Amino acid sequence: MSAVHYDSYTEARAHLKDLLDAAEKGRVATVRRGSATTAVVDVKRLRHLLTSIVPSRAQVVPEAGGWSVFIPGLPVAADGASFDEAITEMTDALREYAQDWQQRLLDAPNHRDNWGLVQLISFSDDERLRDWLVGAAR
Repeated sequence: MSAVHYDSYTEARAHLKDLLDAAEKGRVATVRRGSATTAVVDVKRLRHLLTSIVPSRAQVVPEAGGWSVFIPGLPVAADGASFDEAITEMTDALREYAQDWQQRLLDAPNHRDNWGLVQLISFSDDERLRDWLVGAAR
């Protein structure tokens, strides 16, 4: 099987198994609907790519007997009594940001370019999101 492309939603629906099989194997899999073409991509592959091109840039600093975490350019920060607690709080804050982005921020000029980050957050369990934050992404 090589790349698969369907020129309509109806055609893609009729060949959904082939479309998903191609995506799972890393092959090009697309569907056209009107003037838009959408790619179907395996989540593990996309997450792996995103971790390599979306650096966390998280900064963790000791502060007032505890730790603070922030990501420059994002309205997300967290504090904790320990390093691990601050990172756990930051994963929660990132999940809240991703939810807010999906609901209302995706079209805001200062947030729309965070699409990749939101996908990365959404595709990561807490352990993988923590690893990404501290630079141990896998």
